[in-house]
Amino acid sequence: MDQLTDTGRRGPATTPTTVTRLRRAISLFFALDGFVFAGWVVRIPAIKEQVDASAGALGLALLGVSVGSVTTMLLAGRLCRRYGNHRVTVVTAAMLSLSVTLPPLTHSAPQLGLVLLVFGAAYGGLNVAFNAAAVELAEAVRRPILPSFHAAFSAGGLAGAGLGGILAPHLSPLSHLVLLTLTGLVVTACAGRVLLRTPAPAAGSDLRGAPAEERREHDRTAPGRARLFITVYGLITLCTAYGEGAMADWGSLHLSGDLHTGPGTAAAGYAVFALTMTVSRMSGTWFLERLGGTRVLVSGGLLAALGMLVGALAPQLWLVLLGYALTGLGLANVFPIAVGGAGALGGSQGVAVASTLGYSGILLGPPCIGFLTEGFGLPRALTTIAALAAVAALLGHLLHRGRRGRTPA
Repeated sequence: MDQLTDTGRRGPATTPTTVTRLRRAISLFFALDGFVFAGWVVRIPAIKEQVDASAGALGLALLGVSVGSVTTMLLAGRLCRRYGNHRVTVVTAAMLSLSVTLPPLTHSAPQLGLVLLVFGAAYGGLNVAFNAAAVELAEAVRRPILPSFHAAFSAGGLAGAGLGGILAPHLSPLSHLVLLTLTGLVVTACAGRVLLRTPAPAAGSDLRGAPAEERREHDRTAPGRARLFITVYGLITLCTAYGEGAMADWGSLHLSGDLHTGPGTAAAGYAVFALTMTVSRMSGTWFLERLGGTRVLVSGGLLAALGMLVGALAPQLWLVLLGYALTGLGLANVFPIAVGGAGALGGSQGVAVASTLGYSGILLGPPCIGFLTEGFGLPRALTTIAALAAVAALLGHLLHRGRRGRTPA
């Protein structure tokens, strides 16, 4: 795994100017994705009231985002291989920006569900395309820079949620989301111009200057075991995304319902989780270059498991918030490492497989927590986040041993 994620000690494969331009452009698309999605999320209560949907009907309609994303990701991988990661990134970013205006135009829960399928399809396609582009660039520069892109996504999400909180009392959902559309199209036009005019680095270029042993190891892994390794990377992303999705939907409810905090404190709980995740991702490249992918993945999974146990079971508010912070720090870089490993083995299709499994975790997390809450209570249900984080750490360790066992002596 470290050969795929901790390659910062070898020289760059492309010019610094090209790297800088591509890195900035791809980072803008990551940030745009988080910004638009968070802006939509903060308007869900108003859209629910507009379509006059019950909680159950709204839940089914919201599944449209997840279903649209997951069902589109494998197709997006094939489109990336045919047309290139950069082109698919630009097209799907434009689709995402345009489709976010559709929910305020609906008048019933079924209509909302249908337009959210379109929104989810654009969201899923964009996530595959820009992750594949980021993996491609990371391989070319031979540095583990994926966490910085995911930090841009987290920062965009924080900005979108913050702006949405400010604008919600003053703008209608349609006006707010049209503003997101205009912002998204401007960013897509500016960043997309760079992507379309700058040649993409050659896939797998990091191996051209690698030692013969590494080339042989890669060759032996690529045809046979690559699919198995990609699937394991995908399971790691599933375990991580399960926790992210569950924390988004249930973390604040644990504070308000079990610790009886006010709404402001409850909202601060998820903000702590999101903020520490962003900070950890901003530092991810530094840690990967010094510790290696396996150590960061395994230690991150174990830290998240410990943090979530504290966050779920501690009786004091400060301990719960500390647990949430540790969970965010631990989970932050596991997803980028796993996606990067899958992309290095399978290109855009590897990214698509890992992303599909990962976003399936986001789809499964919230309803699983809800089902378990009915039988065991929310604190115990939240411990499943800890359990799956520990599973991710175990899979990362086993994957490292499996790849090391294939390396020639």
